[in-house]
Amino acid sequence: MKLQRKNRVRALAVGALAVTGALALSACGSDDTSAGGGAAAKPSNIKCDGKGKLLASGSSAQKNAMDVWVQNYSGACKDTEINYQPTGSGAGVTTFLQGQTAFAGSDSALKPDEVTKSKKVCTGGQAVDLPMVGGPIAVGYNVPGVDNLVLDAKTLSKIFNSEIKKWNDPAIKQLNPGAKLPDLKIQPFHRSDDSGTTDNFTKYLKAAGGWKHEPAKKWEGEGGQAASGSAGVSSQVKQTSGAISYFELSYATASKIQTAKLNTGAKEPVEATVDNASKAISEASQVGKGDDLALKLNYNTKAEGAYPITLVTYEIACDKGNKAETLPATKSFLTYISSKDGQSALKQLGYAPLPTEIADKVRATVAKIS
Repeated sequence: MKLQRKNRVRALAVGALAVTGALALSACGSDDTSAGGGAAAKPSNIKCDGKGKLLASGSSAQKNAMDVWVQNYSGACKDTEINYQPTGSGAGVTTFLQGQTAFAGSDSALKPDEVTKSKKVCTGGQAVDLPMVGGPIAVGYNVPGVDNLVLDAKTLSKIFNSEIKKWNDPAIKQLNPGAKLPDLKIQPFHRSDDSGTTDNFTKYLKAAGGWKHEPAKKWEGEGGQAASGSAGVSSQVKQTSGAISYFELSYATASKIQTAKLNTGAKEPVEATVDNASKAISEASQVGKGDDLALKLNYNTKAEGAYPITLVTYEIACDKGNKAETLPATKSFLTYISSKDGQSALKQLGYAPLPTEIADKVRATVAKIS
């Protein structure tokens, strides 16, 4: 059931991706604030099944989407309460694997050992990754007098490992020959919580910049300062002269934080935009087996206009062996959020609906959940 390469590229280029500056993709932290929001039109068709409370948790990248989905679903299905807590990808997956939630949101696909563990929770089956939304991870900075900064993966790796310590370092000067770079200490901020954003960011640093550490949800770099969630690190960048960090594009837009362009080896440095991220995601490949739609992103792309630091966020659920008391509502809710109504409800938040071929795969998998 794998997508053929041609179909995969065409489908993913359109989007298993999805934010603009208005969207709060606050991936993987327990952020209480969001950068987007707003009411969405109520869907015309929701099939309600199940009663009671449905517990779920994980990626806060999905918080704005979940807020709208839950509002619409609850409005149609009065007997079901959907309780999604944006605790972060790491915490969400852990809670799901402990059997405490019906599904999880994660900005990283499950690892092989996590799939194995899921078999204890998913009786007779296992957990599958269902892509729903995604988008660019911006590199935000606060350097007085510098509003057009260019960086590359190698330089970023050294900055976030405390090897480059001043903004007028020769490596940064070489990438920005026309900029007036101050003799100012670099203040790198990273996530304190286990984060899918950190996982994706460090995968980029490793693949394209020679990052000395292994990519992980937990920060492994040397030095720097920590803050909780994308809201936390973006707030520190906003208020700290010399600061730099990584967070979803919406936080930069909402807080008016400057974002760096990336020198990827293409003719021109690449800006963090939805369209540019989608060009990079078009090079992704499906690595999940069967109904598992996990994707592998190409962080080392040199394609013109392709922004390589991207994130795809998933819903994680049992394909078989769901608890009898939560199965009807789980299947009903996942059916709605992957439906045309569920996807189109996010347009005004800046999300792009899933492309047809990916959406069809997701819907087919959800329809078989038992």
